[in-house]
Amino acid sequence: MIPQRVVLVGGSGFVGTAIANRLAEAGVNVLIPTRRRSRAGRVLLLPNVEVIEADCHDEATLARLFARADAVVNLVGILHSRSASPYGPEFARAHVELPAKIVAACKASAVSRLIHVSALGADADAPSEYQRSKAAGELAIRAAAPEVEWIILRPSVIFGRDDSFLNLFAKLASVFPILPLGGANARFQPVYVEDVAEVVWRCLTEASTNGQTLELAGPSVYTLRQLVEYVSALVGHPRPVIALPEGLAMLQARLMELAPQPLMSRDNLRSMRADNVASGASLPFGLVPTAIESVVPGWLGKATQRDLYNPLRRHARR
Repeated sequence: MIPQRVVLVGGSGFVGTAIANRLAEAGVNVLIPTRRRSRAGRVLLLPNVEVIEADCHDEATLARLFARADAVVNLVGILHSRSASPYGPEFARAHVELPAKIVAACKASAVSRLIHVSALGADADAPSEYQRSKAAGELAIRAAAPEVEWIILRPSVIFGRDDSFLNLFAKLASVFPILPLGGANARFQPVYVEDVAEVVWRCLTEASTNGQTLELAGPSVYTLRQLVEYVSALVGHPRPVIALPEGLAMLQARLMELAPQPLMSRDNLRSMRADNVASGASLPFGLVPTAIESVVPGWLGKATQRDLYNPLRRHARR
């Protein structure tokens, strides 16, 4: 069944924009609550999309937002928090308390379906507070049954034209002659944002996914070093990557935490101790995942074709 009205909580960001586009294309009415409407410029002009200012941490507000909605998609996620055990207060608020409030509001408003975007590597025993808080949030979502049908999505790191992952390394490569890197050997299986949007659409329209936890990943596994070397070559600034030992990487991350908007934290480094790789099929529904090499040059590519015989191709022995 095609939903008529969907609420995207956290829908004004990078991933939410792709999902809003996919839903608008299908003629679905979309409501996106946001703290500041002025920051939702990418979705404001989409057809069938309404953006309103609202406090999604207020339970009464959530119930009002969810009234007449057929489905809710929760996209809220943060990367940094003050530290605590088992996870910091900001992680608790965004990843654990908010999902519980969303579940309560779905039940109060008779919302029939809830899709929750978690993260690959979410586990109560994971090395990072981020991953542990994501696991606790998933428990809150599962409590929605049987009143609300739920689906949990666990994407690897998500890339796309406006991401804060590959674009960050492109900017760093344009500024620094060498790139000292913590977690250089961490393994990722990046997934394209448009593939994530398509999976969300399928989950909204196909009942077969009810009660499932689905992993979302791309077709290939790379180390962080390989991704950084690829992007730096792609933008015409090939840079040597210096892999930092654990102690120096932690010191670097600690210094970065002092910035108003940290690029890295010690908790981010801890999360890299566990491979960010799918355990089975890359995508559900038989979807074919999009390769980094097939789309990223379209918005980052400045290098020549000769330059693009990069570390990723050497890794693939081509």
